[in-house]
Amino acid sequence: MSNVTREEPVSSLPKIVRRLDPAIATAFGCIILLLIIGSFYSTSFLSPEYLLQQLKVASFLGVIATGMMIVILLGQIDLSVPWSVAVGGMMACAAAAYGPAGEMLAIPFGIVCGMAIGLANGIGVAYLRIPSMIITLATNAVAQGLMVLYTGGFSPQDSATSAMRYLATGFLLPGIPNAVLIWALIGAGTVFALTRTTFGRSVYGIGNRESAAYLSGINTRRIVLIAFIASGALSAFGGGLLAGYASKAAQSMGDAYLLPSIAAVVLGGTSILGGRGSYLGTVAGVILITLLQSILSVMQMPEAGRQIIYGVVIIAMLLLYGRSPANR
Repeated sequence: MSNVTREEPVSSLPKIVRRLDPAIATAFGCIILLLIIGSFYSTSFLSPEYLLQQLKVASFLGVIATGMMIVILLGQIDLSVPWSVAVGGMMACAAAAYGPAGEMLAIPFGIVCGMAIGLANGIGVAYLRIPSMIITLATNAVAQGLMVLYTGGFSPQDSATSAMRYLATGFLLPGIPNAVLIWALIGAGTVFALTRTTFGRSVYGIGNRESAAYLSGINTRRIVLIAFIASGALSAFGGGLLAGYASKAAQSMGDAYLLPSIAAVVLGGTSILGGRGSYLGTVAGVILITLLQSILSVMQMPEAGRQIIYGVVIIAMLLLYGRSPANR
């Protein structure tokens, strides 16, 4: 009877507490800390309206970081995010200039353009065995050149469609921005794909050891290709949402999302070396980065200082995961 009494406190702990990743717990702890710090700088920082606005802003980063997470789980990186975002937004707005049919196909056209960038990245990494850092930088430069050629070096003149503006700023459900609903749907689909499908198991397997995954019968090249296409599509869709939020696209609209998307993923506990991570951690990382950006804005931190902070975070997490037993 005494043995049962001693074991009872351990078994009575909620399973979610026992299984919670320390990195995720740390991220949520930092979120609470940032909320407390922000309340000292602004009395409205903890108001429901302000927090809902921050959640809407986080949704754009969340959509983009979802694609980045899938690629990082493979042990790869996607540095073409800035111009994948810009291409998605600019091409969606460009399609809108071609009448009602163009407005209807604006968002799908932008996503297809992002998928084309992801396809080039995936072919380079999976079939040509080019390091992802090199090929994604190259496609980012090519996309930038094509967009500058398309616009003649000037700001795009096309405006976002009403559907793009509604998705980014409207409310399908009272009190819940559409952008948040879209992020939730994409997140639910990603969680299902990563945890309940062969594709998800293959992604984790390749991230842990690609050679072992290949020998176990996984078509590693196809999985890598699909992952990069998904990253390009989600980045372009994020660009379409951003264009709807601002009512038009801009050439530099994606520049501010590369480091934050990587930082959000690694802050949430996803190993930048691949094979380990959960989407809940990415959600926590996105919210953490968004609140950090908000506080830095209130503190009037210059953009250079923000980039330094993101870089330091990524380096610190890389050192942490690189020295962990799971990755030795």
